[in-house]
Amino acid sequence: MSKSSNQKLKILCLARFLLQNSDEEHPAALSQLIQELERWGIRAERKSIYDDLEALRRFGLDVQNRKGASPGWFIGRREFELPELKLLVDAVQSSRFITGRKSGALIRKLEGLASVHQARQLQRQVCVQERAKVMNESIYYNVDALHAAIAARQMISFRYFDYNMRKEKVFRREGGLYAVSPYGLIWNSENYYLVAYDGGSGQMRHYRVDKMDRIALTGQPRQGEERFPDFDLAAYGQKHFGMFRGEETAVTLRCRSQMAGVVLDRFGRDVILVPDGGDHFTVTLPVVLSPQFFGWLFGLEDNVVLTAPDWAAGAYRQKLSAVSVLY
Repeated sequence: MSKSSNQKLKILCLARFLLQNSDEEHPAALSQLIQELERWGIRAERKSIYDDLEALRRFGLDVQNRKGASPGWFIGRREFELPELKLLVDAVQSSRFITGRKSGALIRKLEGLASVHQARQLQRQVCVQERAKVMNESIYYNVDALHAAIAARQMISFRYFDYNMRKEKVFRREGGLYAVSPYGLIWNSENYYLVAYDGGSGQMRHYRVDKMDRIALTGQPRQGEERFPDFDLAAYGQKHFGMFRGEETAVTLRCRSQMAGVVLDRFGRDVILVPDGGDHFTVTLPVVLSPQFFGWLFGLEDNVVLTAPDWAAGAYRQKLSAVSVLY
């Protein structure tokens, strides 16, 4: 690279060095800036460096000058503040949806948004008990393909699989293709789900994104819009506990007053809580009946989630005192 070309890189080298190596606690001295430019074969006078730093500030980079015992220049405000980056790193690290390898790659990119000194604070391990990462490395590409299909309002085809005891993929329908019309993506119970219209059954169904393989747009227009003209993706996810299928119905819950926060956390603040006596309220909700729903109810009393598929409502009524189900 010629000397003139190097000179053209001068202001870019200063910007990158400050972004990567400086912050409020670690200002860069003028001698460090000169040394960095020399590393690129660029010779610069002090005044020209001052002019370049002022140009960067006018361009929008928050270049600040600290005087005193440890004078120097540093980047003040950044696109992401350090507490925001810590929150994002924690979310990536603890997310079951993101594979271990992708988590590491994402965190390294997030570290690049801070100085090298701040990045050390982002190298943290979030302890989440019994948290397992998904095994499907192609999930990033799956999400991207599904977003493209939803935006284009096109049908998709894909293969769907489970894992056996040897952690091998076992495809449903003997590897045959599914063909559905995608309507949206839901993050539920630490997993991504595609909600799509299945023309064969005439119903909305959902599929684990990390268990989808070879997703392709078919070029055919999306179906189901006449049958579901005002489909509410959020309401669909709210009704399905743990995204398990079941019979949809309206139930009325009679709850103790201290359960109000629990109900609002699960069903949102738009639900109507009707006072019932001095220490209870009732709420009517559309839900999909499943063992997970009854397990949630049972867990409100003694923090035990039922796993047996016992559908006898009477048996649940006998065990529940904090919440009762009224059909």
